[in-house]
Amino acid sequence: MLVIHRTRYGDVTLPKGKVDPGETLPQTAVREIEEETGLRVALGVPLGISDYPLSTGRDKIVHFWAAEVSDGAIARSTFVPNGEVAALEWVTIKKARTYLTYERDVEILDQFATLADEGVTSTFAIIALRHGKATAPTSWSGPDATRPLTERGVQQSATNVATIEAWRPLKIITSPAVRCVATVAPLAAATGIKPKQESNLSQDAWEDGSANVREVVGKRVRKRTSAVLCSHGPVLPEILREVALATGTVPGSYLGSASDLPTGGFSVIHLSATNPSSGIIAIETHAPRV
Repeated sequence: MLVIHRTRYGDVTLPKGKVDPGETLPQTAVREIEEETGLRVALGVPLGISDYPLSTGRDKIVHFWAAEVSDGAIARSTFVPNGEVAALEWVTIKKARTYLTYERDVEILDQFATLADEGVTSTFAIIALRHGKATAPTSWSGPDATRPLTERGVQQSATNVATIEAWRPLKIITSPAVRCVATVAPLAAATGIKPKQESNLSQDAWEDGSANVREVVGKRVRKRTSAVLCSHGPVLPEILREVALATGTVPGSYLGSASDLPTGGFSVIHLSATNPSSGIIAIETHAPRV
């Protein structure tokens, strides 16, 4: 694991930093890691929260994620010692336990060590995204699938982009409904990924009983690369259920919580890329910002 030696404090700690105005926490994590280490990462599994008082009397709350980098990414790092970080060092988990200056960092380390013991440090994400706010059915005279996004829905779709990019999805799959296609359009433009329209994720197919959500989810689980699945409120519980079934995860009320999303919201479902039997490792849910 990577630790940093801070210039000003002379301590050994984990990379972290402050949220810039307008940022979400996942955005901050990716940006701060790059600024402090020169490494551009895709976020992995959330590792927990550290909460401690500052000398000013205020509390500092830090959210941590795991992330994985390749040897090539390390070789391309732009890091040079600076006024904030004096040095980077890769150490074993065992060494880090006594090397880290703060016990609160060791507690985060323990969460990572659990993943390492279970062989699930290499992960990918299925991001279940509900379309942005759309024109109400009562205000639309055409087919349901042609309902467009409202101005708020357009804003939700645009503001979600930087947060979803923190997990670096390689595939975007969407219901062919206009409101879903429009929701992923800003993400597609930012990433250069051409969305694939999939009728099995449509509300029309779900309502008439012809939707094969299992086929879509099963393929994503087999591919083991991060992907966005954009669909509708009634279809999302089926997506979460199929992820659980495809990974041998025991179903529970947590699936309902993760699929009960407001328009523009999304859940990030973390799965192991190397140990399929480990099931769902974690789920984090993000509400729309507008």
